[in-house]
Amino acid sequence: MQVKDYLKIERATNISRSELGRFGTAAIFVVIVVIYTGSNFAHVEQSYLLIAAAIIGAYMAMNIGANDVANNVGPAVGSFALSLTSAIIIAAIFEAGGALLAGGDVVSTVKKGIIDPADINNPNVFVWVMMGALMGAAIWLNAATWLGAPVSTTHSIVGGVMGAGIAAGGWGIVNWDSMAKIALSWVVSPVIGGIVAAGFLFALKKLVFFRADPIEAAKRVVPWMIAIMAWAFTTYLFLKGVSKVIKVDFVFALIVGFGVALVVWVAIRPIVRRAATTMTQDRDGVNRLFTIPLIFSAALLSFAHGANDVANAVGPLAGVVDVLTEGNGGAKVAIPLWVMAIGAVGIAVGLALFGPKLIRTVGSEITELDRSRAFCIALAAAITVIVASQLGMPISSTHVALGAVFGVGFLREYLEKRLGRVVENVIASHEGQADFLEVERVMHSFQNAPPEAKVRLLEELKKMGSEAVISAAQRKELQKALKRHLVKRSALLKIVSAWIITVPASALLAATFYFLLRGILLP
Repeated sequence: MQVKDYLKIERATNISRSELGRFGTAAIFVVIVVIYTGSNFAHVEQSYLLIAAAIIGAYMAMNIGANDVANNVGPAVGSFALSLTSAIIIAAIFEAGGALLAGGDVVSTVKKGIIDPADINNPNVFVWVMMGALMGAAIWLNAATWLGAPVSTTHSIVGGVMGAGIAAGGWGIVNWDSMAKIALSWVVSPVIGGIVAAGFLFALKKLVFFRADPIEAAKRVVPWMIAIMAWAFTTYLFLKGVSKVIKVDFVFALIVGFGVALVVWVAIRPIVRRAATTMTQDRDGVNRLFTIPLIFSAALLSFAHGANDVANAVGPLAGVVDVLTEGNGGAKVAIPLWVMAIGAVGIAVGLALFGPKLIRTVGSEITELDRSRAFCIALAAAITVIVASQLGMPISSTHVALGAVFGVGFLREYLEKRLGRVVENVIASHEGQADFLEVERVMHSFQNAPPEAKVRLLEELKKMGSEAVISAAQRKELQKALKRHLVKRSALLKIVSAWIITVPASALLAATFYFLLRGILLP
């Protein structure tokens, strides 16, 4: 056996050890949940069901951490504003903090009004429905994470509740108007997120990167961009986090956000001016100005996500606990602190153990991100969710964030294609002339230059030839190559496919698990 064969075996062994360590750590968390639940609820008549529900809730929380949190920190990691380890630590702390501090004391256990709990008169059936919904959603999230597809955890639990509800009470139990709105959000969310992110990036390019002196332009524009971000994130945090602790309306959140934005603008202007004196006159120099805002955005998005989406794991679990301990089964139940802790810690554990795969997908496998692009994505995610929630539009924060990533990538494609046409025209107009080889060399150098350098040379290039065109086949091939380079179509197809089947897949799994529970537990 050769040395390289030994190295392959060693690498495979190390991977196996790493996987075993992650699963072992997750198992320890589940065992702690079992011990706590069993020791505190041994007196409950059906304590075994409560323990099983707690295990499923912990499993669901870990899958939320592994899949959904990537949208909050992926752009910051992909742009190298944060290392993967730093991002995981920040997100874990703020996700858990958001869940525990602002997760809310009351939550609807039947998400988005998908089914009416009054249609389920038997408490045992209600328990089976909630457990089936949790298990179906968790298994689908696990599969999506394994496939490297970021999906909506809210849509997953909605599908789970729908599937288990249909299995228990038939098709008439479902609120199909709500389901239609959720289906609409599959299209609305990513499109709006993509348009907003592309709009901010285009404005940033026009106002800063395409200028003759980008650093001087950045000193004027960047403080305003960061102030807008502070406004958006403060408003977002109040609406999605603080509102779970105290009553906050939209106008109040907007006013507080505006006040914070003014303070940030005043404070950041001298900081940006001082930093600009040490920066190079290129895109990398300007990008350095967005490092700190990106770190803050990752933290704030994680806090708001923890406050908002922890209910996807602990809402149904709280319903089960309420039925088994108090005999209730209403649409709204108080969530005990220990149930919130399962959700908060589970999200953090899932992120730390299994989150890196999806973080890399969002941050680097869809399109290339630098800090200015990542900044526009984070800003678009916050603004889109705020506006959509106030307009009553059905929207998924996961779909918004990923739509913003694709929007940035497609804007880059559009700009590259437009510039590519100029290159084609210039080369074609000099074909057969004495300077053709020199023009071709210059054009190839131009083709490999950064987009901003190309734009600054655009007027000069237009003077080098007429508007003659090359063949349609050659043009099409060049455009295709540019597209494949800037936005990976395989990632787009995989993610969109996963979005489309999230609700039906979760529903089918939940219905299957419900029937299994009913078959096991019926006398």
